[in-house]
Amino acid sequence: MAGRYDPNPFDDGEEVNPFAEGSAGKGGKTNYSGGSFYTTGVPAAASSKISLLPHEPANFYNHNGAVDIPLDSAADLKKRERELQAREADLKKREEIVRRKEEAAARAGIVLEEKNWPPFFPIIHHDIANEIPIHLQKLQYVAFMTYLGLVFCLFWNIIATTTAWIKGEDVKIWFLAVIYFILGVPLGYVLWYRPLYRVFRKESAFGFGWFFLFYLLHIGFVIFAAVAPPIVFKGKSLTGILPAVDLVGDQALVGIFYFIGFGLFCLESLLSVWVIQQVYMYFRGSGRAAEMRRGGA
Repeated sequence: MAGRYDPNPFDDGEEVNPFAEGSAGKGGKTNYSGGSFYTTGVPAAASSKISLLPHEPANFYNHNGAVDIPLDSAADLKKRERELQAREADLKKREEIVRRKEEAAARAGIVLEEKNWPPFFPIIHHDIANEIPIHLQKLQYVAFMTYLGLVFCLFWNIIATTTAWIKGEDVKIWFLAVIYFILGVPLGYVLWYRPLYRVFRKESAFGFGWFFLFYLLHIGFVIFAAVAPPIVFKGKSLTGILPAVDLVGDQALVGIFYFIGFGLFCLESLLSVWVIQQVYMYFRGSGRAAEMRRGGA
């Protein structure tokens, strides 16, 4: 009809999808040509359902976000503070008591010593390298060797008398050997080795008299043991030369043990004589003898 107004001259009245399979224009055909790579159909997507990931918690990516930390109540904090203050006051009180004891001991001339020897089971305080003057350390070490030598001699004496007892000797010699060990080891330390250690540490003249008296008794004992005269049970309670000669004929093994003990007591005697000689030379040469005489006067 002439003069009719068409609002959209390009609208043909039907939507056409050139990519849809079987779609065409009004005549059922399409004029679109895509060449040799053109396919007339698009495969449908597989009907599969993909599960969604869970949502991240709030402030997951916020590294500066606040962290919720449970806090104790004000009453608990005050209680703990009071406990800490009480412990601190108790520690200060104990430190004050220890300090007062140390000051009192220092005023009285008492030295608090830490037990450090032997290392595996400390029972005495012994530190020659740090407490004895360097010019007396060698002599103190040799004196310590004589003390350990006495311990070993008495221990070997128990072994030898045990062998003699097994071979038919009276059991009383073994009991006497044990008594020698039990008495000799602590008395040797208390009566002469410890006094010498203290004298050398303080370089005092008034402890030498005590040391000389009991060290001479020590030397007399080891010389007596090396001989072992037949006074008590024919001297067989000590491993001296006389019982060794008496036993080696009938019981060779026991005699050998006694001869070894005789050698140990002889070595102990020689070292002990050297120690007392050196201590006496130091005592005279250092002026301690004159100091002791002036003190006695």
